[in-house]
Amino acid sequence: MKMLTCKDASHLISERQERPLGVRERWALRLHLWLCDGCRHFERQLAFMRQALRQLGRAAEADGADLAPEARERIRKALAERGRHEH
Repeated sequence: MKMLTCKDASHLISERQERPLGVRERWALRLHLWLCDGCRHFERQLAFMRQALRQLGRAAEADGADLAPEARERIRKALAERGRHEH
């Protein structure tokens, strides 16, 4: 199994939020994280931001704040477009 670069590992850490990783991806990432302090720190930062955004979303819902469907669609399209340019 080839050792992941930090760039590859950070990509998989992010991807793992959106989809289940394959067996090889999981093991390669686990090995990299075992060896790399920087990527472990990135993983913790990403988890913290995700949790903070979830809490912010819940607070916004409790306050009755919500995006208009048009705004949601613009955001969805912008994210999809950005994803196409990153690959």
